[in-house]
Amino acid sequence: MGTKRQFRVWRGDESGGTLEDFQVEVNEGEVVLDIIHRLQATQAPDLAVRWNCKAGKCGSCSMEINGKPRLGCMTRMSTFTDTEVVTVTPIRTFPVIRDLVTDVSFNYRKAREMPAFAPPVGLAPGEYRMQQIDVERSQEFRKCIECFLCQNVCHVVRDHEDNKAAFAGPRFFIRAAELDMHPLDARDDRKEMAQQEQGVGYCNITKCCTEVCPEHIKITDNAIIPMKERVVDRRFDPIVRLGRKIFRRDQLDDPASWAQHAPAGSPSRAPAMSGTTVPGGEEAAAAGVHAAPEAEWHHQTPMPQGPPVGPDGRLTVSEIAMDRSGAASPYGDDVTFPLPPEDLSYRHPK
Repeated sequence: MGTKRQFRVWRGDESGGTLEDFQVEVNEGEVVLDIIHRLQATQAPDLAVRWNCKAGKCGSCSMEINGKPRLGCMTRMSTFTDTEVVTVTPIRTFPVIRDLVTDVSFNYRKAREMPAFAPPVGLAPGEYRMQQIDVERSQEFRKCIECFLCQNVCHVVRDHEDNKAAFAGPRFFIRAAELDMHPLDARDDRKEMAQQEQGVGYCNITKCCTEVCPEHIKITDNAIIPMKERVVDRRFDPIVRLGRKIFRRDQLDDPASWAQHAPAGSPSRAPAMSGTTVPGGEEAAAAGVHAAPEAEWHHQTPMPQGPPVGPDGRLTVSEIAMDRSGAASPYGDDVTFPLPPEDLSYRHPK
């Protein structure tokens, strides 16, 4: 036999509602979603709640429990005292449909606005090669289960409904950062889009989104702050701003125009760098003319270099422990190989 516990659940729809009190039996090991299901079965058969996997991986059962955004299926009743009243309400940032179900279509509209991954021209699926450190950097953001709890607590949209049109929110900042960090993504406008259309400048990095993430993604430190830094580099770096004043937009988009129109002594007439595409062939290279990599102001963009692949089409495990990376990292040389075992996310079976 379980114990009787006091629950207070919000009931209503878009026209309004109120909190209703229930006495519900709670057994050992149960989670809040179990109690909601028992309420549906015994006292409130018309109670609406969204759920699916009950394993913390679908993100459907987002709700606010005692004022904190959580997943109902991952919030154990043992976290509350026996005398504590457990209050369950819908997430507040999005319109209520009925009871605990909200309309989160705003997030799907923002998802459709995000340009998809664009591989380099001529690189076919199966030919992608990345360093392990680059894989791990973006893999963190792919753990997102789209529970939208981070969207719910972001005060930019929670407290100001008018901001929704110009602000994508934390969930889509990590998507933009993931693609911008991807060494094989060929789109050059992600930083511009983050500033102009997604509204990354509105975020004041309070880290409330990181605090409620059930997948423990470091949204602020690993995605939003680096994305803000890239936007600042692109839009406010004095050298970049000077280049934008000297050249027309069509010249900025055409690397050949940089070499043709740049004044003598400018960086675009410096000796050609290793690994940089030189317009005009060997004659231009011999003359010391090279084109600055488009929009990659602080590093060269490495060409994909494929490590040896076995007959079964798989990389050898030794790739992780080789003394150098498979290709030059666009994020600096602060990573040394071989990586220490504690930094590897992959463990080879014994």
